[in-house]
Amino acid sequence: MLAYAFYESDARIMQYATALADRGDSVDVIALRRSGSLPFEVLGGVNVYRIQNRERNEQSRFDYLLRIFRFLLVSAVFLTRRHLSKPYKVLHIHSVPDFLVFAAIVPKLLGARVILDIHDILPEFYASKFRASTDSLLFKLLLIVEKLSIAFSDHVIIANHLWQDRLVSRSVRPGKCTTFINYPDPRVFSPRPKVGPTGKFRIIYPGTLNTHQGLDVAIRAFAQVSSEMPTAEFHIYGEGPSKPSLIRLTEDLGLSGRVIFHDFVATQKVAEFMAGADLSVVPKRASSAFGNEAASTKIMEFMSLGIPVIVSRTQIDTYYHDESRVRFFESENESDLANSILLLYRDPQLRKKLASNASQYLEMNNWQEKKRDYFQLVDRLGSPGAEAKK
Repeated sequence: MLAYAFYESDARIMQYATALADRGDSVDVIALRRSGSLPFEVLGGVNVYRIQNRERNEQSRFDYLLRIFRFLLVSAVFLTRRHLSKPYKVLHIHSVPDFLVFAAIVPKLLGARVILDIHDILPEFYASKFRASTDSLLFKLLLIVEKLSIAFSDHVIIANHLWQDRLVSRSVRPGKCTTFINYPDPRVFSPRPKVGPTGKFRIIYPGTLNTHQGLDVAIRAFAQVSSEMPTAEFHIYGEGPSKPSLIRLTEDLGLSGRVIFHDFVATQKVAEFMAGADLSVVPKRASSAFGNEAASTKIMEFMSLGIPVIVSRTQIDTYYHDESRVRFFESENESDLANSILLLYRDPQLRKKLASNASQYLEMNNWQEKKRDYFQLVDRLGSPGAEAKK
């Protein structure tokens, strides 16, 4: 597997890789290296190669693309060398970006099959990250890159059904793609006894800190009701370009010590902190095309841990969820979010009801069922004589 990502903090990639390793497959993951991490280690039976350092501090389009192109070249050389010494049957390439699939050009020419896993659709992701118009020349070029990347691949996995419809309408035929949404890993995200400071009501957000995630909305909402919630703390775990401005906002609102920022924490560790929370928030911006359509992995992870969730009313999250198992609020409406936080703070029975309904939903919607479909896809592509389907 290849990803311009930190393996230990990407639950989707970890889930695929460990599932394959658990059934006895040999799995290599080629990914980014965080400061202080090892260039190679074995995690859960998965060989993790970290080939390039990265800090999530890109402030310009050029800086962002330069780092990705460097990773593309380094990973292409790495994959070629590994394939020549011990050939791969299937390469599972994770976007963003889509064009990372071309790092597999030599293995593909020598017979390996390539899966492109579209976590986020690149043109819309780019437009959201850098506030670019969908009419811009670069956006249109990225649509061409999307088509070329999909054409190069043997199969395409798409992260949600809205994006599957979008991609089928413009870039891929229905028989060449499959949707796999982000299901929580039951070994990491499962109910457990609550631990943490007593006497505190802990609200939590774990994830990337980008504008479309709406953390500024959540902080302002918390400010509106913090005086009525004397035991409440808002803990934010993550990193990203918005972090400095969010810290400044917290200070300007006089919330230092009530809104608490934490550095990066690996998935298994952050799950422990999530399990110790009383309430979680997913405050994405519906005005962002990307935020409106990108499904939040954290919603179902919190559900698996038995933690009630307040969710921004976006197109994608209303597609998969309803008011019986999450508390929706009007996206970017600070007062509506503040009222939802205060309501759930005061009503433990409502929190319990939401968590119970979410648990019932997960009994029918989980990775244990869906991973069989993934195994079938990998086995079909990796079998001798398997033909690429263009």
